[in-house]
Amino acid sequence: MSIVQVVKSWLPRSSFVRGVLLLGGGATASQVILMASAPLLTRLYTTEQFGLVAVFGSMLSIFSVVSSLSYELAIPIAKDDDEAVHGVVLGLFVALGISLLTFLGVLCFREQIATAVNLPAMAGYLWLLPLGLLLRSIYQIFYYWGLRVKAFSAIARTKLTQSVGSVVVQLGGASFGTIALLLGQVVGQAAGISSLAVVAVRNRWDLFKAVRFKQVLWFAWRYRQFPYFSTWGGLLNTIGAQMPPVLFAILFSPAAAGIYALAHRVLSLPMSLVGQAIGNVFLAKAADARREGNLAVLVARVHEKLAQIAMPPALLLAIIGPDLFVWVFGPEWHDAGIFARLMTPMLYFQFILSPISSILNVLERQDQNMLLQGIMCVCRAVSCIIGATLGDLKLAVFLFSLGSAFSYLAFLGWIFKISGNPLAIIIKSTGKTFIRGCILVSPIIITNLIPSNSLLLVASLLLTGFLILNQYRVILQ
Repeated sequence: MSIVQVVKSWLPRSSFVRGVLLLGGGATASQVILMASAPLLTRLYTTEQFGLVAVFGSMLSIFSVVSSLSYELAIPIAKDDDEAVHGVVLGLFVALGISLLTFLGVLCFREQIATAVNLPAMAGYLWLLPLGLLLRSIYQIFYYWGLRVKAFSAIARTKLTQSVGSVVVQLGGASFGTIALLLGQVVGQAAGISSLAVVAVRNRWDLFKAVRFKQVLWFAWRYRQFPYFSTWGGLLNTIGAQMPPVLFAILFSPAAAGIYALAHRVLSLPMSLVGQAIGNVFLAKAADARREGNLAVLVARVHEKLAQIAMPPALLLAIIGPDLFVWVFGPEWHDAGIFARLMTPMLYFQFILSPISSILNVLERQDQNMLLQGIMCVCRAVSCIIGATLGDLKLAVFLFSLGSAFSYLAFLGWIFKISGNPLAIIIKSTGKTFIRGCILVSPIIITNLIPSNSLLLVASLLLTGFLILNQYRVILQ
């Protein structure tokens, strides 16, 4: 028996869980690389450099939402592959056009943009923005095609390639300064495009050869609710999520933005990518579940798994976040650990909501998504600005986290309502997972109640890690 056959025999029989493990495995491997590089990067680059890159990354994320007008989201739910291929072509043309417009905007207003975000040095790097935008858009379009054809292993490989490419550039080019950090982000967007494009074009070349301009226009009209509603909903969500680095750079300093960015990057990337893996498989299954009348069951089951996955690391972070950041990244990043502790409620509910929020696309209720995202964006902006106005950076982070957590919880309640689930399931699942999570991290809790002992702390960490991993093994059966 070959190694591949042995690995496949170990995977659960459920196609849903197998898909999650493939995507989650690729995400996990990529995050191991990124997380391993973080302690080195924090010693090679300053907080100010991280701040500049954080603001650049926020701008790139915001522009990326509108880069293909969300037409890529329609690719997995198109009626058949012939229809979906026209969505791929439409998305590529739209992405190219918007990237060109972004290039013209940067060319004309780069000095004004850099001054507006309190980072004059950024003016010399903004030419990377339209390039990164185009590369990210192309990747996302072929990524959603890969989801449609369930090419989960190919997608997982691209995640690994992206991480390796980004880290190699950022570590290898450290002597060049900020430009290496920025180029690492852009290279990370480009890696994996060719392999996903091959999956699309090679396997269905007959359909791509037969693309008709009239059908591309028909696809644009048929799925017009995506640019009308999903784009604006996604834009509001991204603005809400990406506003802290920009606001902290403007109202406090680039270093404040860099500290927040490191904390958010270290915490959100592993959780969000694992959650995204679950969400992508959920999206591939949800359309079938809706037709079969099993959507409520699927939503409840996925919510339960997400809560069980998210709770233990959230509790662990809340208990030892600052100490963990000092140990891994150095004493100058202690405040990042405090930020991480303050962001725990937000990250927990974000992890749970993000994967199953795609149900609004499956139900074609993009207008509701846009409204909910608008409310969330306002709540998060107000909470962040209040803290910033009071001149307290930690208070600003805490209020932003709290406002985001309440917004995510309200959004989650609405999803349960429209999927046909009682709201009591949220309360019941959260309570159960909190109690179970406290039991799993009890070695750390006990260790923190007695005088400090390095050997005991290491032992408690190892025991806690073993208990959490064992739960994950049971969850993913």
